[in-house]
Amino acid sequence: MRDNNKMTEISINSINNQTREAWNKTAQVWDEKMGDEGNDFHKYLVRPNIEKLLQLKPEQKILDVGCGNGLTTRRLASLGANVLGIDFASEMINYARQRTTKNQELIEYQVVDATNETALLKLGESSFDAAVSAMALMDMAEIEPLFRALTKILRLNGYFVFAVMHPCFNSMHSNMGAELIEDESNFYNEYFVKVKGYLKSSQKPGLALENQPQPHIYFHRPLHCLLNTAFQVGFVLDWLEEPAFPPELAAKNITIGWCKFSEIPPVIVARLRFLERVS
Repeated sequence: MRDNNKMTEISINSINNQTREAWNKTAQVWDEKMGDEGNDFHKYLVRPNIEKLLQLKPEQKILDVGCGNGLTTRRLASLGANVLGIDFASEMINYARQRTTKNQELIEYQVVDATNETALLKLGESSFDAAVSAMALMDMAEIEPLFRALTKILRLNGYFVFAVMHPCFNSMHSNMGAELIEDESNFYNEYFVKVKGYLKSSQKPGLALENQPQPHIYFHRPLHCLLNTAFQVGFVLDWLEEPAFPPELAAKNITIGWCKFSEIPPVIVARLRFLERVS
């Protein structure tokens, strides 16, 4: 059993290193694409719902997990929070620092691997009022170390707000499709998502954007795996949003994409509240 655990640890470390390498190589393209405001996913789905659930108060101390080029970090600082942005990709942190020209006194960046519990604990016990993660958990080889560490570095009654690709509809196990429908008066397209293999946690290389120089690994976790990881260490789920794109965006886009789906959410945004320490 011990040898199997050791092999598993070696395998996870190897996958984590591959993922870090991919994001370091992708950092420039990612920064150019996301810029200061982010893409449509961020502007329409992620940012407004993270802010809704975060219920930010001035001068709160926030940890931004998987901060990338600092998009969410800068936004929360502009709303008055003190924010520490962490990412395991040093190139991402470099771009985050370059883009941070305002509210510098409220922002700090560190290269920290969120799959490394020891490194997270060094951030300090009961140091943060809340933590946030914008579309990063599905890129992490392990999430258990993060959830365990959050129970120590969050203050009592602190909360963790995260956004991820919706594991039911937007994963390596789903495909978009369209059908031409004819009724008595018209022809129209009907869009759908085909899902298979949802219940099994798995991993697969993929691309987050065009011209990505190297694929990174997506880690699919069905909802029960994702949320039970949090419940087991003392978090409770007290709010959940499933945002979809507004219907008016569909007319502006010719190609099939998530903007065509106003009734199927590609993202979930959840708020976990930490109520007790689990020994």
